[in-house]
Amino acid sequence: MKSLSIAATGMLAQQLNVEVISNNIANMNTTAYKRQRAEFQDLIYQNIRRVGSTSSDAGTIVPTGVQIGVGVKAGSVYRISSQGNLTPTDNTYDLAIQGEGYFRVTLPTGEDAYTRAGAFQLDATGQIVTTDGYPLSPAITVPQDVRDVSINTQGQIEAFLDGQTEPTVLGQLEIVRFFNKAGLEARGSSLYLETPASGAPVAATPGSVGYGTLLQGYLETSNVDSVGEITNLISAQRAYEMNAKVITSTDEMLSVASNLR
Repeated sequence: MKSLSIAATGMLAQQLNVEVISNNIANMNTTAYKRQRAEFQDLIYQNIRRVGSTSSDAGTIVPTGVQIGVGVKAGSVYRISSQGNLTPTDNTYDLAIQGEGYFRVTLPTGEDAYTRAGAFQLDATGQIVTTDGYPLSPAITVPQDVRDVSINTQGQIEAFLDGQTEPTVLGQLEIVRFFNKAGLEARGSSLYLETPASGAPVAATPGSVGYGTLLQGYLETSNVDSVGEITNLISAQRAYEMNAKVITSTDEMLSVASNLR
């Protein structure tokens, strides 16, 4: 009976669904985490009686036919990039993007990566880096004799140095956009990599048309909705149980058939 294998694909699909939901819940407090959603597709169909075939020499056409599905498969795990809440931190180098865009950082391999997690710090040389020590691109270095640093909504960095009454411009931050941000490859550590699906990054200053602005002293929280995820988890669990029930019922039917005399 095909129902055994069909129900097995359903259980595997819901297992993947639960894994995606559990990862969302695990990252509820991860800075700028974007929740994911599993999407599924039906598998191929077995044509017992093909739709549109003729049923007589007179050319009578079968109106519906008989098609039996063989289960379900994972179509994609889609990343939902809606804006998370902005939380004040009072940390000078914490930055949140309000709107579209990603920060660009340089990995030790020289490769560019992209992130919305703006929990930046200074390294031993005064360079602005991520929590893993990856420098922002373009690189910004803060002098040692600085009293205060100000970053405006357009990404211009100004510093008040000892003995000076006027601020000094240290540099200009840029953010990038992608035509298909859902096509970015998640690398971990809140970093994403460019892929052929995402398209090439397009850089601009914050506040440009179509780009978000920066907020100094804020961080973007995860966009995970805890109530929604728990609801999805319950639905996935019930779907898994129903598929398991199909396997149990099929096993009972096979047992009855095998005991016929």
